[in-house]
Amino acid sequence: MKKILHSGAGLLLIALAFLAFNILSGQLFGNARLDLTEQKLYTLSEGTGRILEGLDQPIDLYFFYSDKATRDLAQLRNYARRVEEILKAYQRAADGKLRLHIVDPEPFSEDEDKAAEFGLQAVPLNQTGEQVYFGLAGTNAEGDRQVVPFFPLDQEEFLEYEISRLVHSLAHPQLPVVGVLSGLQMNGGFDMASGQPTPPWMVMEEIRQLFHIESLESGIDQIPEDVSVLLLVHPKNLPEQTLYAIDQFVLRGGKLLAFVDPFSEADSGAGMLSGEGGEGRSSDLEPLFKAWGLRLRPGEVLGDGAYAMTVGMGPGQRPVRHAAWLDLPAEALDQQDVSTAGLESLTVASAGILEPLERASTRFLPLIRSSRYAMPFDAARLEALDDPEALIRELQPTGERYAIAARISGPVKSAFPNGIEGRKDGLREAENVNLIVVADTDLLTDRMWVQVQDFFGQRIPQPFADNGGFAVNALDNLAGSDALISVRSRGRFSRPFEVVEALQRDAEVRFRAKEQVLQQRLADTEQKLAALQRGEDPSKALELTPEQQATVQQFLQEKLRIRKELREVRYQLNADIEALGRTLKLLNIVLIPLVLTLAVLAAWLWRRRSRR
Repeated sequence: MKKILHSGAGLLLIALAFLAFNILSGQLFGNARLDLTEQKLYTLSEGTGRILEGLDQPIDLYFFYSDKATRDLAQLRNYARRVEEILKAYQRAADGKLRLHIVDPEPFSEDEDKAAEFGLQAVPLNQTGEQVYFGLAGTNAEGDRQVVPFFPLDQEEFLEYEISRLVHSLAHPQLPVVGVLSGLQMNGGFDMASGQPTPPWMVMEEIRQLFHIESLESGIDQIPEDVSVLLLVHPKNLPEQTLYAIDQFVLRGGKLLAFVDPFSEADSGAGMLSGEGGEGRSSDLEPLFKAWGLRLRPGEVLGDGAYAMTVGMGPGQRPVRHAAWLDLPAEALDQQDVSTAGLESLTVASAGILEPLERASTRFLPLIRSSRYAMPFDAARLEALDDPEALIRELQPTGERYAIAARISGPVKSAFPNGIEGRKDGLREAENVNLIVVADTDLLTDRMWVQVQDFFGQRIPQPFADNGGFAVNALDNLAGSDALISVRSRGRFSRPFEVVEALQRDAEVRFRAKEQVLQQRLADTEQKLAALQRGEDPSKALELTPEQQATVQQFLQEKLRIRKELREVRYQLNADIEALGRTLKLLNIVLIPLVLTLAVLAAWLWRRRSRR
């Protein structure tokens, strides 16, 4: 047998058997995959699977990636490999209804012209004019197009969501219908103070570009069937039949984006929806919120010392900080939710506080939260507020982070289990609802996020905050199917050095305060030294008495000593990290090779003893 295996014919048989095994395994197990990543980065979520199962027409995806131009960009190439792998996973899961085309659009080629025709963005690679394409385009049988112009590396956790949204949009190409029910003049109106008509709010212009808007009248008793998302803004004094219509809309699977407010500064104080006299400037959906497992804290607005906005008080007066007008940075926004991820800042005015109810059946996920330097104020305090700085002086932080906006999902029961008069046959419960509630209406007004300029009759927006982007993101997310809404953020392919980052944070906590004290002492010493050397008369700056010279030498020694302490503190900031690096080097360079060598020697000795 050994002779046959070592002969030329035997080697040929082995080669043929190996080739046959590869061909057979490729045919039988070509689609087999084993995802061993911690967060299952290469495994499609259940929501994506439902979207692909629902495809009733073929879809073509074109992945444009400048492979040759990025040969020296390791980070981009690694991410591109992940994008390609996940697109192939889509193709396998779609069972022939999705065709993937991978294109390298080289300069001055037809493929580059095709990428430009789709509207993909080419990013300059260097000063020579070389450009990189890294985007996705899709078409359906009817000729509709959708594109991801460029895959940003800092939005990696939303990769699956972006691809699934593109596929879902091609499978359902008609514009989603947004039903708008508002107690404020969002579509324009008449300003009684100036006697002039007012233009539509810019946020409505932003929404109109992506959705079909259907304005709903006050007192409506049924939400139209074609409405995908109901946009409620300042729902004030709604009659029972309208509340019941909203309740039934949500129970039958409709999506809701609601903006309520304990003190709407955009409201003149009159009830607009019911036609009756309003009570203040507040709005709420208390009976519906109770059924959905949350509440708006009544009569309270949020004050925050950390995020307080600086506002002007008029000509000749210094700006002051307004604790109820907040400039919320990215840290206040949930970066794991597609509606708020990637936004840099939001501005709100006299916002309210949302909180979940005990024993609620729904999940309450905060999207926008205050800092820990916050506290509730009585909304009536803002009615006659002359000096906004007074709120800062009254602020006593509770240490709690309060929710300004939240996503609500899960099973609910009707707020009207017995129906209403004349309507007793409605739905009683739903297995899952999807809605977003925001406790502020002023963030939608132009003054809080955008400056609008008139350019030859055309209104040009110049946003200074992301309020409009948040509203559009939330509507876009809710307008998708439940399957798409469930595909939110996934893990990141690149993993940070979490241990190193933790060491850096601990070191900063221990040494940053001491460093600041030493910096201040050094500045004081240098200031005293300069004053002593300069003297009262600049012409006699160098004429120092022996006592003054001794003092100068003392200050110089103190300065050198402080600088030495400062260097030591800064060294300690990185000492733990360098110690970790030395430990890892020791493990990789010495210990692991030594362990492997000893293991090999032990195995050799054991085999030698066994033979004896």
